[in-house]
Amino acid sequence: MKTDSQLKRDVNEELTWEPQVTATKIGVEVNDGIVTLSGEVDSYAQKWNAERAAQRVSGVHALTVDLLVKLSGSGLRTDVDIAKSVENALSWSISVPDSIKVMVEKGFVTLKGEVNWQYQRLAATDSVRSLTGVKGIINMIAIKPSVQVSAVQSDIETALKRTAVADAKKIHVSVAGSDVTLTGKVQNWAERETATMAAWGTPGVKNVHDKMVLEY
Repeated sequence: MKTDSQLKRDVNEELTWEPQVTATKIGVEVNDGIVTLSGEVDSYAQKWNAERAAQRVSGVHALTVDLLVKLSGSGLRTDVDIAKSVENALSWSISVPDSIKVMVEKGFVTLKGEVNWQYQRLAATDSVRSLTGVKGIINMIAIKPSVQVSAVQSDIETALKRTAVADAKKIHVSVAGSDVTLTGKVQNWAERETATMAAWGTPGVKNVHDKMVLEY
């Protein structure tokens, strides 16, 4: 198991290695495997990439983020301009239905509406994340399954094996209606994400509750 000082060094190195992050603006503190990122970044996209970079480091038990998105110069835009850009970006994405509603307040974008699949929900966020002027995204898009849940548990367990999760037997799947809960242990954040996406990729799933823990 890594010490906090080793973990801090590895996170700093990963942030430096990530080309979409200005590592010199981000402070890293570690306490009992819990990593805290602090400081100021130039865009919401950079904040998101910093979070992802920290999660990639083995040994990170949990992550807290205290990064402030501080825009300046050409990055400053009015809410009206941001809203227009968001609507255009969503309309250009083939994965996002035209039912999504947009609200912008002080640079924070709220997305509402209903979609049939989780990938559509994620695609909406992905389309907006890198737009100039965006300080944050609140994704309130709901998933309305187009099919009824049937044999969901066995489908997800099969998907976990198919997507090469190291030990799918350690992940337990429970289903209540169209809600899926994942519990058990995974070896790293990547494996956790793979398991979660496998659950979301099952037809009829409306919500996935991730209660898995990292195994060290």
